[in-house]
Amino acid sequence: MELLIASAVGILSAAGIYLVLRKRTFPVILGMSLLSYAVNIFLFSTGRLMTGAPPILNKYQDMAYTDPLPQALVLTAIVISFGMTAVIVMVALAAYLSSRDDRIDMIHDQTTGGDSQ
Repeated sequence: MELLIASAVGILSAAGIYLVLRKRTFPVILGMSLLSYAVNIFLFSTGRLMTGAPPILNKYQDMAYTDPLPQALVLTAIVISFGMTAVIVMVALAAYLSSRDDRIDMIHDQTTGGDSQ
């Protein structure tokens, strides 16, 4: 179970970093989403990886329980990342509609005096 979770976090992180380094806005948005999924899985795995264990401590059962705090953190992070993804998509759409191009250029045009218009 731990190997599967660690592999999922690693693959999602690698794919997210790869997509964030692209020069178009849509792959960057997808990369940020993949990175947030990787962080959510990592946070969820910090609450002990047990199947069938209750999220509360029961005095009639042995000490096998899962921590509910990472589950609450992941639920909150999912809601926040959904809202931020919607905001980023709207900003990227506005930038595309204003310039008719979705390239992310970090180098200013040298011939026009620093403006990229």
